[in-house]
Amino acid sequence: MKIVIPGGTGQVGTVLARAFHGDGHEVVVLGRSPEKREWRTKEWDGKTLGSWAAEIDGADVVINLAGRNVNCRYNDENRRQMMDSRVDSTRVVGEAIAAAANPPKVWLQASTATIYAHRFDAPNDDVTGIIGGHEEDAPDTWNFSIDVATAWEQTANEADTPKTRKVLMRSAMTMSPDRGGIFDTLLGLVRKGLGGTAASGRQYISWIHDQDFIRSVYWLIEHEELSGPINLSSPNPLPNREFMRIFRETWGALFGLPAFEWQLAVGAFFMRSETELILKSRRVVPKLLTDSGFEFEFPEWEPACRDLCERWRRMNGRPN
Repeated sequence: MKIVIPGGTGQVGTVLARAFHGDGHEVVVLGRSPEKREWRTKEWDGKTLGSWAAEIDGADVVINLAGRNVNCRYNDENRRQMMDSRVDSTRVVGEAIAAAANPPKVWLQASTATIYAHRFDAPNDDVTGIIGGHEEDAPDTWNFSIDVATAWEQTANEADTPKTRKVLMRSAMTMSPDRGGIFDTLLGLVRKGLGGTAASGRQYISWIHDQDFIRSVYWLIEHEELSGPINLSSPNPLPNREFMRIFRETWGALFGLPAFEWQLAVGAFFMRSETELILKSRRVVPKLLTDSGFEFEFPEWEPACRDLCERWRRMNGRPN
């Protein structure tokens, strides 16, 4: 297959490109300043049609992952960039597919599990899940993230691509041992003795092991009956308290200092981030994926975490 990945220069894009390339597929990654890699890369600006669009004409699959990193302070300028980078890139990918003489069979469009409501009472699946934004106790920054996600999906849905199946990937946090990813960041806290319970610890963490993420993307490509919003997440999200306990025990950390909500707010300020990434309860599960027959290799966090820790150690040559 020929697979084009707009916005594929980040951690998740690299995970996919590496897997597809290793399996012998032709991979083209579009980026604003793409580095030379084992696969082909091509420059684009993420908002206007250009020579890059020729790569989409004749491709089998397009996987659009473009969007400004959300791990930042939600000031006015960053909010504008987070919204515009997602809406503009999705719109122009749709335009390129619509103009293609031989359009791709499937367009996998990145979305996020953050679109669902902050809740503890029940999980959000992709059939009955509650879209967030109306919770009485939700901070403005949380509602903004949902606004971004809904605009992202709406833009994809409005694209006129009748010959191309569209899937909206509502992905949980993809856990891989690569440097700079969410697993690497959390492991850094665990290794420093800071990987304790965050605030009440009741808030759920939804996650997916990188191998299951890759396998689920292949599954979406191959299964033509799947379209629209699809949750890509482990079927077993965990409360923060349990998730971090397993993380510490698996790594072999002797302790993990807990953090109160005010401490998280101070830390997020100095790290130029937001507490939403830690405090929002993302209790998300897949239904359409598993109902279609997909089986997870790592449905539980403990064996998934063990595998990730072992791979991290091998990649970094560190015993602890």
